[in-house]
Amino acid sequence: MAKDYTPIANTMEFPPDTPQPNVYPLSWESHTKKLEEVWTAAQRENWDPAKLPWDSFDVSKYSWEEREAIAYWWTILSVFDASAPPVFAHALIKTYEVHEEDPVRRCFFSVTRDEQNHEQMCGMAITKLLEATSPLTYVPKTELGKRLQRNAHWLYYNGGRYWDGYKKAVPKYSLAVLFSSFLMGEIAAATIFHQMAAGCTEPVFKEAFRNIGRDEGRHMAICMSVMERDYPHLEVEDRAIITKQIRAGYLFLSAVLFEPPPQFWDLPDDFIATQREAEEIARKAGFHIPAYEAKKENWRNAMLNLKGVLDRYNIPFPAIPEVGITGEEIRDVDMDEIIPVF
Repeated sequence: MAKDYTPIANTMEFPPDTPQPNVYPLSWESHTKKLEEVWTAAQRENWDPAKLPWDSFDVSKYSWEEREAIAYWWTILSVFDASAPPVFAHALIKTYEVHEEDPVRRCFFSVTRDEQNHEQMCGMAITKLLEATSPLTYVPKTELGKRLQRNAHWLYYNGGRYWDGYKKAVPKYSLAVLFSSFLMGEIAAATIFHQMAAGCTEPVFKEAFRNIGRDEGRHMAICMSVMERDYPHLEVEDRAIITKQIRAGYLFLSAVLFEPPPQFWDLPDDFIATQREAEEIARKAGFHIPAYEAKKENWRNAMLNLKGVLDRYNIPFPAIPEVGITGEEIRDVDMDEIIPVF
């Protein structure tokens, strides 16, 4: 027993209430049927990246420049998908501490598990392509590879800034705010992975993108179900926070869905030119990365879909002039406390 704890069991019949937030006391209430359906689907559709058709993947058919270019895209994705397991683990803990209904907790467990698969997929692709355990420590084989490795260092550096901000934000904000930010990433992710599955020629990547896209669609359904449950009663102050977080999310997630804007991403001047060069090489090698205009249109459509959801609940949508969307002008986004995840 802890030294600073004074026993009380023999001084009263029942113990006092547990100070909150805390995972105790536990209960297993279930009120949202849609979430039970999503959980059942998650159990049925769970997959193992190690069981993909890796035996069909002949890395030697690619030049080193192509290998470094394709591995670089997986490195970009890893900035978001490798942070997703701890991001959703934090959110999972919060669902217990605020005593969410049982299917919400189970669904967030399933998201954490899915994102671990996505992280593993990033790692498998990178290590097989580069024949090294990290994009930061392998020895580049080409001049482009050297520049891409520099890009990777800067991506991970900025990812560390996001993680610091996320840890500060989660305890401060309600689950309602968190869900809107999560939904933003899931809408965009589902779109891009289905497109990459359709356009990719490498069987193992094609199947991985198909599985990841299906996962992201389920994650989107989880967020939508909770929002439909909670948003009719949303606090006024939460609406303003959501508007700001959507703008912050656009700036953060653009690094994987479009191109990284300077309002958050601290990057060298030649970063984007190097990235575009690598993407073109990857496309020619059969690895389907949407080109600039296609990325822009995808991101715009994702934002309009999100706007359609938030409009139902009279939540002001921020202006996203980069993709031609008008809305509320946001000038004081706190990029040190951002929530969105991919």
